[in-house]
Order: sequence, then structure tokens, then C-alpha cells
Amino acid sequence: MKLVSYLVSGRASFGLLTNNGIVDLKQRFGDKYVDLKSLISDSEGLALAKNYINEASDINEQDITYLPVIPNPNKILCVGMNYAEKRAEFNETSSAPTLFVRFPDSQTGHKTDIIKPAITEELDYEGELAIVIGKTAFRIQPEEALSYVAGYSCYMDGSIRDWQYSWFTAGKNWPSTGAFGPCLTTTDEIPDPKVLTLATYLNGQEMQRDSVKNLVHTVPELISYISTFTRLSPGDVILTGSPGGVGKKRNPPVFMKDGDKIEVEITGIGRLTNYVVAEK
Repeated sequence: MKLVSYLVSGRASFGLLTNNGIVDLKQRFGDKYVDLKSLISDSEGLALAKNYINEASDINEQDITYLPVIPNPNKILCVGMNYAEKRAEFNETSSAPTLFVRFPDSQTGHKTDIIKPAITEELDYEGELAIVIGKTAFRIQPEEALSYVAGYSCYMDGSIRDWQYSWFTAGKNWPSTGAFGPCLTTTDEIPDPKVLTLATYLNGQEMQRDSVKNLVHTVPELISYISTFTRLSPGDVILTGSPGGVGKKRNPPVFMKDGDKIEVEITGIGRLTNYVVAEK
């Protein structure tokens, strides 16, 4: 099941993405669920949504503006240096997960614009697998962690490299630099994320490719580790890290510029597409 958040006729909504269009769940559920996060927050929400999977679509995809899959997560927790090639590029030696935060208002949706800040020429791409939490998780063990996941999505975790210095937050939270989409693919379609492959394309050229099975800290380990110190809530997002091949470490460096197209594709989920525009 693939779920999307979007604007249609100026109204925020959410629905099921099918081969024939979108089944608008907001229309079906009325006031019961105000958005996709509230649907996920109800233990019966995803099961109820699945009842509509074979219904005729209400909306053509071209008539919507995609929102971030979860427009309003309580937390976006990001993991850095989590693939061996990326760790080698940045000479990372710490054995502990590298964590930082992204703010919800720095996000944008599928087929929307990534804004390159006027202050920089070092806007870098980082394709990542996003985990969306499905139920409250606090101090859980790795072996039970996947049962707390609602689903997975693609993320383009744009980085302003010359604002990262020795920490990450300042380089990760500029407006419209974190693209999230196109959809949430639920765990009934992806019971084990290790089978997924991630690739990033800049103007059609492959820049990153790796298998999720190569994560240094696995999806269950990350959920368990993070839940040790903070209570995870439905709709919270964990970004699992980006493979090697980022623009900063290429020779010469390759950064995104006005007019570029950046795409992140993950098997079983889809292809997140965005367009880079210079800040006015």
C-alpha cells in the first residue's frame, strides 16, 4: 500500500496512490483522520485505509501538489556516516551512530522545488531511505524494532556543505532542502528493508548506489538506539544515512545548481524527483 500527502484545489489531503490515480482518504474518512500522521497514529488506521485500495480513483496525479509524506512529524532524526564508502570519504572512525536533527519546516514534497540558498554554491545531494514510525517506541530491543515501523520512503537530505563545519544541523535545515516522497510504502510490501537498493541521479547521471543491507547500523539497531534516549511517536521520521558518492568528495566537487534535476530511487518505493531553483 502506497500513501501520499498532497494539496488539491488548495486543500491539504492524503490518499492511496494507485496505478489509476489517487483514492482520496480524507474524503472517505472525513473528520476521523485529519492527515496521514493521524491515520498512522490510530492502531487501526492502516488496516482501514487498505479497505479502499481497490476503489476507483478520485484524483489524477497531475491535479495535485505533493506535500512531504509526513508534513508535520514531531521529530526528524538523521543518521550520518552509515555506509562504509561514505565513512571512508569523510574519514569517519567513530563506532557510535552519528545523529543530528532536521526541522519539519525544511521539507518539501515530490515534484517540487529544492531551493538553493543564495549564500552558498555548495548545495549537495544525499539520497536516503526514510523510516516512518507507526507506533510509540521507547527503549525497545532491536529484534522487535521493525514491528514499530509504519513504512518507508525516499529522502533527499540536501546539505549546505560550507555551513556544516564540524556539526551538521546548520547545514541541514535551510528551507525546502529536504525532499520527502513520493509515497509511504507500508511494511506489508517491505517486511525487511535489507532487500532495498538506493540510487541517486543528478540530471539523469547515477551519482550514488548502494544496498540497504550494507548499512553500518541497521534499521532495527537505529530504532532501538534512538528509542533509548527519546520516545518515538507515530509519524516520526528516521533518515538512515547516505551512500558514498556525494558531490563534496568528488574530484572535482559536484554541487547542485539552478536548473538541475535530482532524483532518489529506492526499489519497492519509487522515484523521488525534485528540481533545483536558485533562491530569489
